[in-house]
Amino acid sequence: MIKSDDYVPIIQFDSGVKVLRANRDYLKSLILGALSGLALALVFGAGFFVRDIIDMPSAFALQQDEEAAEDPGYPLVDEVQELLDTHYLREQPDYSERQYAAIRGIMGLLDRNTFFIDPPVARSESQVLAGTYGGVGVNIQRNAAGQFTLYPFPDGPATEAGIQDGDVLISVNGERVDTTMQQDAVDQLLRGEVKDDNGVEVTVQRLDGDEFPTFIPFEVINIPSVLWRVLAQDERFGYVQVLRFTSRTPDELAEGVEALQQEDIVGMVLDLRNNSGGLLQESIDVASIFLDGGVVVYEQTRDNERVFKAESGGTATEMPLVVLVNRGTASASELVAGAIRDRDRGVLIGQTTYGKGTIQQIFTLSDSSSVHITSAEWFTPARHALDGVGLEPDIAMIPDENGRDIEIGEAILYLQQQIAEESR
Repeated sequence: MIKSDDYVPIIQFDSGVKVLRANRDYLKSLILGALSGLALALVFGAGFFVRDIIDMPSAFALQQDEEAAEDPGYPLVDEVQELLDTHYLREQPDYSERQYAAIRGIMGLLDRNTFFIDPPVARSESQVLAGTYGGVGVNIQRNAAGQFTLYPFPDGPATEAGIQDGDVLISVNGERVDTTMQQDAVDQLLRGEVKDDNGVEVTVQRLDGDEFPTFIPFEVINIPSVLWRVLAQDERFGYVQVLRFTSRTPDELAEGVEALQQEDIVGMVLDLRNNSGGLLQESIDVASIFLDGGVVVYEQTRDNERVFKAESGGTATEMPLVVLVNRGTASASELVAGAIRDRDRGVLIGQTTYGKGTIQQIFTLSDSSSVHITSAEWFTPARHALDGVGLEPDIAMIPDENGRDIEIGEAILYLQQQIAEESR
């Protein structure tokens, strides 16, 4: 996302003319999108025969090109609309629907990350990006046995209620939590409206086997972008999860790395799984913690190339490092993972990443809808393209069908091997 959560600013046009030409052009675009889709379908269906015809432009086609050069409008659109107004049997969609369909028709001819968002969805997207919700304030992860373990946010209601890192969730409001449940479903059980006396009764199992029941009230949760802990499986290693790249992420990560170093860790796992991206400069700052200067990413626009480099003097540039990735690792998180791998700083474990290697500018239109327009492409320090390809892990893992976190076990095994080799 460096999409809606991408690094480029939201841009509000001042003029309705600059947003999109008003009603007439919207309507023209609608028919153009429909006609273009029909033409593409015909080309696909006819195969090479049509290709040969296209290779030999007719006098009519040349005349149309000349007319289009003289008049940037869409005369066929007006012609078709007049025919619809005169002959169409049923009521036509309302004007805004036709405008939105026109825009989608045009956007559909472009790349997958250039798209239109209508006003209700755009508003919802903004609320999600605000990073708050009503809940108990925990991060949920599955352990090797497939159980749901809780890691409470600092100073959140779950922490205040006595929930500890690694507690296994046994029940919510008296209902047993089954390992066959989806993680997002369990997450929703721990969210709700913030009001007096509203919350959930949970029972968790401690690491020593004792069960601990408690009531946790719902509060407004400000979602942290970074979580960290010492790994219980091997306390020599630290674990850092970057959930998204926000303006707070570099500071939160620096705090987490420092806290883990005070625990005398000798290796680290950086978890970028299901991290869909965020702000560009912040992702460069994150890479700077693990890299001692050098290229992080190349950015190619239509007109020029920019080089983004890490700052020298990172605080975690020496200890062995593993980066966990999966299909949900996208955009800014792919930049960080790609830089770490290309610079021989660490290895990637998991699944091939999403493959979003482009930048979108977000333009808010006059009716609060918005368009995301691809404006640049990224390349890793070794100039590997990301878009539509992604990063292949150094150690590929097939996701466990029961949702167990087998990747973190593989990461620990790799770090143990690295430490053993260094000690020889």
